Amino acid sequence: MDKLSGHIALKDLLPILDGISDAVFIDNGEGRCLWCNSTCEDLYDISVSDIRGKSVDELEKKGIFTPSVTRRVLDEKREITILHENKYGKKLLTTGTPIFDDTGKISLILTTSRDITRLTEDEEKSKSASNTMISMSAITNTYSPDSGIIANSTPMRNVMMLTKRLASVNSTVLITGESGVGKGMIAKILHEEGNRCDKPFVTVNCGAIPENLIESELFGYVAGAFTGSRAEGKQGLFEVAQNGTIFLDEISELPLNLQVKLLRVIQEREITPVGGIKPIPINVRIVSATNKNLMELVREGKFREDLYYRLNVVPINVPPLRDRPEDILPLIQTNLAKYNEHLHESKTISSEVLAVLLKYQWPGNIRELQNIIERLIITTNEDVITEENLPIFIKQEAETNANMNTDLSLSAAMAKAEKDILQEALSNYKSTRAMAKVLQVSQPTIVRKLHKYGLSNTPAD
Repeated sequence: MDKLSGHIALKDLLPILDGISDAVFIDNGEGRCLWCNSTCEDLYDISVSDIRGKSVDELEKKGIFTPSVTRRVLDEKREITILHENKYGKKLLTTGTPIFDDTGKISLILTTSRDITRLTEDEEKSKSASNTMISMSAITNTYSPDSGIIANSTPMRNVMMLTKRLASVNSTVLITGESGVGKGMIAKILHEEGNRCDKPFVTVNCGAIPENLIESELFGYVAGAFTGSRAEGKQGLFEVAQNGTIFLDEISELPLNLQVKLLRVIQEREITPVGGIKPIPINVRIVSATNKNLMELVREGKFREDLYYRLNVVPINVPPLRDRPEDILPLIQTNLAKYNEHLHESKTISSEVLAVLLKYQWPGNIRELQNIIERLIITTNEDVITEENLPIFIKQEAETNANMNTDLSLSAAMAKAEKDILQEALSNYKSTRAMAKVLQVSQPTIVRKLHKYGLSNTPAD
């Protein structure tokens, strides 16, 4: 411990690290354990005194760490993430991060292990165990029932809480976010969790309907309204959605002349079919979505400002997948099972592939992840999907990200760990005093560090 203190200036961080649910190890450049927290005893069923001061060779020989992340970090000189089982059958997600000195040599290795076995006991009771190499069934999902939404991460949990709160009201909602993040699923949850759940849910892709047809599609038309129209006329989609919800996807693509009519629908709660003169009252909740900056379009004169404010009564922003990495593992699990069943396969994924997928930025978000998983199942001849089966662009980007991550000073590594701990505490405790008590530091210290890391969701005291 004294030796460790010579390396670490932030001694007050160690009591915090000792109280979190993840196991934390700090090894020197030769792979000898300088310090570990008490959680290690629970995860590895061995006392702290039997780990501290021991070399990676000694711990490997005892079968405590098999495979050893520390060994791989020393050999490969880069961050390593693996999903594995220890000798007692516990499933662990472990990441080892090398910290280099001024000469480029590894001076310390920071390793964290999370037990994902306990998180999935209920799931494993209801599903037969998969023989996948990375034990995909051991990863828990937090999601809205039957929605397909994965919300293990704090950003997505916040989105889900807001969505369920808004489901009980009838205000118009604007859902924003990049392509592929799941805006349509959020819209469906707004409908299914509300008092209109037994009424129609109608989706309209405003960018997919030709401009000359979109008015008649939305509002319908009367008999003989135009050449080629049905003799009996046609109901519009707003009428089809009567008493339910209409979801206007890609609302930014709605032509300006139709924006005026949509504004009137929102204000007057009635529509007039093409060729008709008698308004039809409607009772429809309007939810819209876009992957564009509508305010920017307003400034450019491409979207009406008055309509923007009518649609954006309550906004929901769905974060990109790169900002919610905790959701990647369960998304892989869900889609691997889904496409295996659909394609009548039983493919599994190696831990090396999992590590690469965790480092990838996913610019196409969930839709891209689904595409990649389906592609890997189809194009892999063997039962196990290995790194050589991955598309080259994914491997290249993951390697670039890994190289960037290894250029990390000790202070930066410890600051990252401290911020992660504070974020976890924020999600579990309602006041800074409760956080201070659990983390064994003063309440002013908690407040100061929350401010330091820009953690804005500070709990009230």
